This record gives sequence, structure tokens and C-alpha cells, in this order.
Amino acid sequence: MKALTLATAILALSTGLSLADHGNPDVGGAAMYADKTIVENAVNSADHTTLVAAVQAAGLVETLSGTGPFTVFAPTNDAFAKLPAGTVETLLKPENKDQLTKILTCHVVAANALAADINKMVADDGGMHTVSTVGGCDFTAMVEDGMVKIKDGQGNIATVTIADVKQSNGVIHVIDTVLLPAN
Repeated sequence: MKALTLATAILALSTGLSLADHGNPDVGGAAMYADKTIVENAVNSADHTTLVAAVQAAGLVETLSGTGPFTVFAPTNDAFAKLPAGTVETLLKPENKDQLTKILTCHVVAANALAADINKMVADDGGMHTVSTVGGCDFTAMVEDGMVKIKDGQGNIATVTIADVKQSNGVIHVIDTVLLPAN
């Protein structure tokens, strides 16, 4: 994929999620394997069916299956449901592919940024760190109450709910809000 977005938090254990034998937290009721790609793992998450459909509609499957490294901030189905009624359906139409691609690539950073890396960047920058995405968005990472949060171009704030889901081509951080470009 050309991208999805930013980097994020240390919450896998603090959210009460169990770590299975595969070494990663389960996501959407499915094991996430560090030897599989972002796409190979995401298709198994019941919490990311909207994201997977969007990645397919945008033609980003091959890109996100590539070598990376990518840090993907992966919005859940509930995150997409927070958007105004009809938004997802409209974005999935072929005529809106460019807009969908822009939104999705603003969820991807061309790096392998684990939560500890993000926390250090935020601390080193005095509490806020600008993150530039593959889609050309500049978002702000911050830590509040021990949780990594990302502020998008429209002022929306996404919280990392599951961090450091390692993949063969990067890392996924599950977020609770869709990140949007400034315009």
C-alpha cells in the first residue's frame, strides 16, 4: 500500500488483552502473526472489515503487502461508524477512489515505529511530536494519561487502543477514530 498512517502507544497489556503464543495481542478476535504482512493479518480481524474493504477499494492491497516498513494506524469498524452517515459508502464508490486513497494513506507512516519510539519522540519534543504520513498529512502525536493519541488535520483525536501489533512489514496500532486530512 502507499500507506495508512502514524505511530502509537504501549497499551496491549494495560488494556487487559491477553498475549497468545504468537507474541502479539489478538485483534478483532484473531491472532496477529509477526511473520505475516499487514494485509494478511488485517483480513482476519473482525474489528477491521471496513478498513479492509476500504484498502481493497483504494487499490492499496499490493502496497501494504510490500516490504515496508510501514506503521499503520488502523481504525476499527466502530471508528468508521463515527463518521457522518453515508460517508463510508460514499468513499467506497469508484468515483471517490482518490479521496479514499488520500484518507487511507494518511494512516500510514513509512517507518517501523513502535509505541516506545513514539513515546520517546513525544517526550523529546516536549509533549507533542509532528508525524508526517505517506499521504502527505502532518498529524500530532501526544501522550495523555499514559495513552498515545493522534490529532488529525481537522482536530479529531484518535486513541491507540492496541499498540505494537508487529507484522513482517511493519507494525499496526489500532485506533478508535478515523484520521482525516486538513482538507
